[in-house]
Amino acid sequence: MMELEVGQVVAEASYPLTRDSLVRYAGASGDFNPIHYRDDVARNVGLPGVLAHGMLTMGTAVQPVVEWLGDPGLVRDYQVRFTRPVVVDPELGAVINVSAKVGALTDDGARIDLTVTFGEQTVLGKAQVLVALPK
Repeated sequence: MMELEVGQVVAEASYPLTRDSLVRYAGASGDFNPIHYRDDVARNVGLPGVLAHGMLTMGTAVQPVVEWLGDPGLVRDYQVRFTRPVVVDPELGAVINVSAKVGALTDDGARIDLTVTFGEQTVLGKAQVLVALPK
């Protein structure tokens, strides 16, 4: 069994997103809302630009925990609050940074707290992953 301590960082990673990433995700998810690929539509509804899909951001953010565990089946629960959008520049894209830290230990696992940022701002709040630990 893994030896863990509350406050221990178990994984960190950065993930680049491009407009191509958004197109691929739209095709896979069926979410073709034009705010995810058309600058004019995004601006017309008051957004700062084309946004990454919230579920793409959420799915990307849990990836370092899955890689650390080595088995996605060990993820028991995963919840977030969407606090800010990830604006994907047409040329520069965007980079999501994730830090995963042990927030609490339980009898059969742990709660991993994620800090997920884009630029200097947190984009997911109260991002918590409940995991079973490999034996």
